[in-house]
Amino acid sequence: MSADPAEPVYRNPVLDADWSDPDVIRVGDDFYLTASSFGRVPGLPLLHSRDLVNWTLVGHALQRLEPESEFAVPRHDCGVWAPSLRHHDGRFWIFWGDPDRGVFQVNAPEIRGPWTRPHLVKAGKGLIDPCPLWDDETGEAYLVHAWAKSRSGVKNRLTGHRMHPHGTELLDEGKVIVDGDRIPGWFTLEGPKLYRHDGWFWIFAPAGGVETGWQGAFRSRAFFGPYEEKVVLEQKDTDVNGPHQGGWVRTPSGEDWFLHFQQRGAYGRVVHLQPMRWGGGGGWPVIGDDGAPVAEHRRPDLPPQPPAAPATDDDFPGGRPGRQWQWTANPRDGWATHHSADGLRLTCVRTPDAHDLRALPNVLTQRLPGTPCTVEVDLRLDDGEPGARAGLAVLGDAYSWIGLQRGPDGTVRLVHRFAETVADQERDAAPPRPAPGGRARLRVDIDAGARCRFSYDTGDTGDTANTADTGDGAGQGGFRPSGQVFAATPWRWVGALLGLVALAPTGQGHAGTATFTQFRIRIQEKRADR
Repeated sequence: MSADPAEPVYRNPVLDADWSDPDVIRVGDDFYLTASSFGRVPGLPLLHSRDLVNWTLVGHALQRLEPESEFAVPRHDCGVWAPSLRHHDGRFWIFWGDPDRGVFQVNAPEIRGPWTRPHLVKAGKGLIDPCPLWDDETGEAYLVHAWAKSRSGVKNRLTGHRMHPHGTELLDEGKVIVDGDRIPGWFTLEGPKLYRHDGWFWIFAPAGGVETGWQGAFRSRAFFGPYEEKVVLEQKDTDVNGPHQGGWVRTPSGEDWFLHFQQRGAYGRVVHLQPMRWGGGGGWPVIGDDGAPVAEHRRPDLPPQPPAAPATDDDFPGGRPGRQWQWTANPRDGWATHHSADGLRLTCVRTPDAHDLRALPNVLTQRLPGTPCTVEVDLRLDDGEPGARAGLAVLGDAYSWIGLQRGPDGTVRLVHRFAETVADQERDAAPPRPAPGGRARLRVDIDAGARCRFSYDTGDTGDTANTADTGDGAGQGGFRPSGQVFAATPWRWVGALLGLVALAPTGQGHAGTATFTQFRIRIQEKRADR
């Protein structure tokens, strides 16, 4: 999933997973990117690159969501929406909109922190997608944001403010500077990114919706307008639907590039890199191939870098999950136990929602890769009470999981369950089966349509009871198929997630633990290097 620096071209997407609503900056020779994290914790992922093609995840700027009590349970479509990343006065700044509370910012002296606690810049409902600008020419600062109709009753417009140069408060009541209702054919105008270039104020802002939209550019000689507009990127005759919402960045040699997302169903919003130049038709930006997204292109004029991609595999050294993992809500003490060996030791958390993984805050998740892959993990269900269970899930509005559960007689069995989108509780996807020793290696094979085939290996060579499940017989290497094919589904704004979970029904006392080891994701169809 990384690009060979010896190749003269790269291929899109450069981030083939759900890095939603990306924004990018350059500081010296380094490029940094952040993305929406919604209700997952930690939030505000921080990615680093030296060539705009190979990216690594270096941390998160937000360790917990506030107010903590509101994010004690999953709120998958709330939290951090469409952040903007900037570097000003020797500090990194991130502004984002919480659609239920307002515009927030955090800042730090270095990309890895320490980051300040969230500061509320503008309170209100429906305030989303903020972007600041510090104008080096005048010393003034500005902020632009969009609106979410679901909270405010307002949409399709951008509001501008003067901002204190300290980035802590706004200096006026704000003014609508772009009204999408006045532009024929435009709707759902959002996601603005604010720049200064060639004597103009520029707003790069998408419209038309995440799956069907386009990228617009607006310019004015004065911040408060009036602005003129132009569509600068759209699908045209390509297979890249809704290409929009991202950021412009310039390399040290003066090349211009634009990073944006494409909505791909269960895979979420994957990130594409487009060439960009200024001066087309009256000084407007030209993105991609004359306004159409490119599938491949000459690599940026930057020093070759070794292949890299955000981490996926994990041995959980010391019982700590890698930075690629996020909880579905603010974590609590005791969910994971730190220790001296490898392996993730999760407590089987007692919950009244044991029948529905979508309601659990203690699911540890990472993004579903956008290419066909095989996901595997070893699981051991340690001593615990009847009903304690743990497993590997593909989680979205519908979900399916496979794992181990302790029965009333103390024995451990392999279970496989699922829940449809409209169902309020899960049901069996296959009959329970013996799991000698309370151990299993779990597998999900995920094809190009995000269709998931579950299988398992309990080490019991005599188990053939499941061969009628799919008609495929025993799987290779000791793995046996389980249940029917499951089609992964996204959340409302989030792609499907891979999840590790341990839980137990309500009751008294400790319900036991589950240990996960050797989490691996293997890409099944290796594309040509990007």
